[in-house]
Amino acid sequence: MLLLGATSLYLMSTLGIGLLISTISRTQQQAMMSAFFYYFPAMLLSGFVFPIANMPEAVQWLTYLNPLRYFLVIIRGIFLKGVGPDILWPQMAALLMLGATTLWVATRRFQKTIG
Repeated sequence: MLLLGATSLYLMSTLGIGLLISTISRTQQQAMMSAFFYYFPAMLLSGFVFPIANMPEAVQWLTYLNPLRYFLVIIRGIFLKGVGPDILWPQMAALLMLGATTLWVATRRFQKTIG
């Protein structure tokens, strides 16, 4: 159940980013290219390919805006360490905050494009 809840928070944040990209873009091609240019660095900065501790300090600060960073900590914690919500709540709170913020900004922007 913890993994289901964490995955829901991660999906909320990534859907918010996707909606934000779609509201900023004028064409479908521009949206697809923007999504590609977001996804590739997000994957590299998540800690999945390279450890975050080995990155330059400025880049380490940038990784705090990446939802995949927090989700990978949650996945590793649940599957490899068997920890519960008492340990993973900071990552889940960060995902909730990122997801709520991106969805809020995306919906505000979407309302401006409709009206």
